[in-house]
Amino acid sequence: MLEVIDVHLKFGGVWALRGVTLHIHQGELLSIIGPNGAGKTSLLNVISGFYRPIKGKVIFKGQDITSLSPYRRAELGIGRTFQKVELYRDMTVLDNVISGFIPRIKYLKKPFAMVKASLWLREIREEEVKARYVAERILDYLDIGQCRYRIVRTLPYGIQKKVELARALAMDPEIILLDEPMGGLNFEEKEDMARYILSINEELGKTVVLIEHDLAAVMDLSERVIVMDYGKVIAEGSPEEVANDPKVIAAYMGEKVKR
Repeated sequence: MLEVIDVHLKFGGVWALRGVTLHIHQGELLSIIGPNGAGKTSLLNVISGFYRPIKGKVIFKGQDITSLSPYRRAELGIGRTFQKVELYRDMTVLDNVISGFIPRIKYLKKPFAMVKASLWLREIREEEVKARYVAERILDYLDIGQCRYRIVRTLPYGIQKKVELARALAMDPEIILLDEPMGGLNFEEKEDMARYILSINEELGKTVVLIEHDLAAVMDLSERVIVMDYGKVIAEGSPEEVANDPKVIAAYMGEKVKR
């Protein structure tokens, strides 16, 4: 479904990615793990278009998307969340989720879109109603419908994480990139988030790529795990295989990975 081929990325004199090649299969739940600074978030930024590699390609469903903008990749079906919550903090939860629907709005791709919007034509009204309906359903799916009219900055961090996930789902992506969705959450919130991630993969049929530091969650959720260190892929396989790989154990400084 998605291929990263020999990708290199450099910031000044520091290599963030060095010859990364990986394949993501349709419908799988893949986790990418590694110590801090291993290049995991940089890899997601290359896939989603926030960073342009100095060498290599990103192929999505047979199409070379290496030069496409993040917006065009979102239109093609690549959604994501961020390591640090990136929401419109002074807008309501509902409006934040509706904003995720923007790549799906048809009239924006037609001539004179802003003129038509200002005239509030029928096709505009229909799109607005559809966007609101989709957002409401997703909020209920993630059990945060009761917060729909709350201003985002007034909400607990755990709820904000769900809102960001809801916004990504509003795009109806074929593949969703989750950058540490459990980071900063307490035990109960992590259990909830893990349940939603499994449901998104199994019930909604979305391909999920997960970056996560909670190794226990990774081992429980993932079908396949890719391990990175110093900008390179050092191991790949089932959770059991990578947990017992000597290179992975060395990268994590010992026995902690095995649990």
